[in-house]
Amino acid sequence: MDNRLDAMRRCHPDSVTISRITGFITDGVILLAAAAYLIIAVIFEWTLIPGWITIGLLVLGAWFTWAVPSFTYKQFGFKVSEEELELRSGWIWLSDTLVPMTRVQHVELERGPLLRKYGLAKVKVVTAATTHVIQALKLEEAEELKKQIGELAKVVDHDE
Repeated sequence: MDNRLDAMRRCHPDSVTISRITGFITDGVILLAAAAYLIIAVIFEWTLIPGWITIGLLVLGAWFTWAVPSFTYKQFGFKVSEEELELRSGWIWLSDTLVPMTRVQHVELERGPLLRKYGLAKVKVVTAATTHVIQALKLEEAEELKKQIGELAKVVDHDE
């Protein structure tokens, strides 16, 4: 692993658990749809091949749901300076992104049900071109980061 990544801040370790739970919920919904297709296919004498292919792909998908979040967590890092936000991510295709503070339009804090359950939040840094996401930080750390980036980018917070 790159020494520069060691110097960067990381997301909370619970982000791995949250990613896995989300993936398994998605896999479960797809499995139910495949099972429903197989039942309907038997009743109407359709081909069973699409249902079996989907179930086979879910076995592979379950492995990715379990393994990928760990790789992603280990490779993701971020660093905030007065001039820019640096984001590192990826595990096959590595990405190192510099977001100039002058390009930041606004900063958002987002908390879905799983993030709230674990006391976490994600920070979204929005530019004209795209949205950069820092996936899972403790709520206090996420609020502090949002405020820090907002001040550095001179973004007005309309919530306060």
